[in-house]
Amino acid sequence: MSRFAKALGVIAIAATIPLVVSQTAYAAVPYNKPVKGNATYYDDKGLGACGSSIDASSQRLVAVPKSFWTSSNPNNDPLCKGTSVKVKYKNKTATIPVKDQCPGCDSKHIDISEPVFRQLTGGTDLGDVPVTWEFVRS
Repeated sequence: MSRFAKALGVIAIAATIPLVVSQTAYAAVPYNKPVKGNATYYDDKGLGACGSSIDASSQRLVAVPKSFWTSSNPNNDPLCKGTSVKVKYKNKTATIPVKDQCPGCDSKHIDISEPVFRQLTGGTDLGDVPVTWEFVRS
């Protein structure tokens, strides 16, 4: 086999790996499976894990646990492509887009932006509340 043919074979395999990995990773997001956990709020500004500028003090967004991220480059993660989190607290519900990662959150803990936390709880005095949340497609 010529060097050129071998090089083409290597390129073809390298090009296929991201497609296979992204399909597997996308399927691994546990959509529509409620989690009984907790939510805290944050108000950071800067670059979110999905690669866009965020302002958690004024925008509606959620940071989800690192354990749900499947890509070594979070900007390319399936969570950043049409995934939201539906959060229920008492008799209120909010659906918010995933825009960030919460490295300090365990698998049942989400960090929601301040405006959403205020909408659900009426303020920020509680700081940490029991919620039911689930990934949904948006």
